Amino acid sequence: MYKRNFVVSLVVSFFILSIFGCGTRREVREEVGITLEPAEEYVAEHIGPKKKVAVIDFVDKTKYGKARLGTAASDILLTELGKSERFILVEREKLNKIFEEQEFELSGKVDPAQIAQAGKLLGINAIITGSVSSFGVRTEGSNFIFYSWKKQTAEATVDIRAIDVETGEIVYIETGSGAAEVNHSAVLGIGTTGGYDETLGQKALRAAIVKFTRNLIYQIDKKTTWYCRVAEVDKDNVYLDAGKESQLDIGTILEVRRPGKEIKSPETGRDIGRVETTIGKIKVISYFGEDGSIANVLSGEPPMSGDYVKIE
Repeated sequence: MYKRNFVVSLVVSFFILSIFGCGTRREVREEVGITLEPAEEYVAEHIGPKKKVAVIDFVDKTKYGKARLGTAASDILLTELGKSERFILVEREKLNKIFEEQEFELSGKVDPAQIAQAGKLLGINAIITGSVSSFGVRTEGSNFIFYSWKKQTAEATVDIRAIDVETGEIVYIETGSGAAEVNHSAVLGIGTTGGYDETLGQKALRAAIVKFTRNLIYQIDKKTTWYCRVAEVDKDNVYLDAGKESQLDIGTILEVRRPGKEIKSPETGRDIGRVETTIGKIKVISYFGEDGSIANVLSGEPPMSGDYVKIE
């Protein structure tokens, strides 16, 4: 009798194992949105100098990550922008230093005009700010005699703003939501249903950010103004802080503009911007260093260090 019960139990066990599989089963799934616009070919076909872009640490508005989610989200966005190979990404530390020197509050609440003012000091074309507006993790599961399972799901919502440094205007606002889940299962006590997967938060953030990344790239290219700065002038040579890496073509004609008087808001006292005057034109003739170029004056006054140049 004992042997028969043992054999029956053994047969049942093998039957269950054949259905559910032996050991622990772990499956990870990310929900990633598909952005249909603009066309995928746009990024590859776009022609023109690469714009300098900086990403400020996102604000973490949730109670979950103790501010860490904001930094994680901005890091993910930087990675995705880097994959496009469309931009020169400015180190966050450089922008942070400028904000500290200007005594700006470094957060998503910074006024766009202040962000633009700080960005101009580094020759940045666009600055991206944002926030993690919601984040949560839920767990589901069941335990049976022979089989147990658990599913963990993380969900995140990320908001972003892209600011044109030249004008101080917000050129793109978007929200993306994403989710990631992990499934654990165990049979006959072999294995475990697992603890919390620390990578779920990163996966959910990435799923949210991927939803708007392509459109963000498109809008930065379309709506923000490219410019670079005159680094130095030596007789007939005008040295610019953009060159081969920025894909500034030799032979490009550039308009030179000189910043003038600062204009302040009568209500807040904050700097609104500077009046700029066009002083002449220059032509790119060669490259130097990793990302510099040399230009000659075509017309107008000789440029000065600190002047801005734009494509004619």
